[in-house]
Amino acid sequence: MKRIVTIQDFSCVGKCSLTSALPVISAAGVEACGIPTALLSNHTGFPTFYSRDLTEELTPIGAQLRRESIGFDAVYTGYIASVRQMELISDFIDEFRGANTLIFVDPVMGDNGRIYSGLSGDYPQHMKKLCQKADILAPNLTEACLLLGKEYNADIPYEEICRMLRELYELCGKYAFITGVKRDDMIGAVGFDGVSFNDCFMIHEDIVCAGTGDILSAAFIGAVMRGAQFSEALDTAVKFTYEAVRLTAADPDRRFYGVQFELALPYYIEQIGKIVENGRV
Repeated sequence: MKRIVTIQDFSCVGKCSLTSALPVISAAGVEACGIPTALLSNHTGFPTFYSRDLTEELTPIGAQLRRESIGFDAVYTGYIASVRQMELISDFIDEFRGANTLIFVDPVMGDNGRIYSGLSGDYPQHMKKLCQKADILAPNLTEACLLLGKEYNADIPYEEICRMLRELYELCGKYAFITGVKRDDMIGAVGFDGVSFNDCFMIHEDIVCAGTGDILSAAFIGAVMRGAQFSEALDTAVKFTYEAVRLTAADPDRRFYGVQFELALPYYIEQIGKIVENGRV
């Protein structure tokens, strides 16, 4: 069984970061290990929350894992709260990267054209350095603009998205994709492997719910670990995320807690089964 370690924060209540990444990766039939960068009582969309920073625990955790000779088939990073955390995670990648270890960076730092509050002005430049250690890079449209120093526009033409992906690919070297791309009444993702582009678009559901990017990234890396080609993994992840959003739309009283990915896991497991049946594992 393949093993992934994902490094991001953990919210006791609220479907985001580790709370959603771990069950989605597990549903793919991959061992899911988590290293929390912070512990939150609930996600930050609530009026109040309690948070304990775990920055200084990252190095001791990594050292202990090395003492036990524990290795990983993939390292997947999500939201990173500070430049200091980023530096320590960069060291972790250097320490645990083997010849076949896949490094997947979701450069979580903004949405809707704005960087998240609490992140420093130089944060995107530091994140760009971390992205250079990635094999796979998965920003949303806002984050892609921040990484490349481009002005954000929610309706960037498809041709410009492709140009941006070429630049992002140069950072990572195996595959880059941008999520949250709009096309007419559709929304989805576009990817590039250095040779060809692929995309997947679904009808845009007019609701807002937290955690869609987190489950998409987890679904993508889970599918890759089970043998999917990058383009196939992107298609699987986008469709799973759409199914979760569609089901969440039917329960407006619960949207605030995040996307109801649990209800869509049977669909994701079915798609993973098809990947395995096709003999790529």
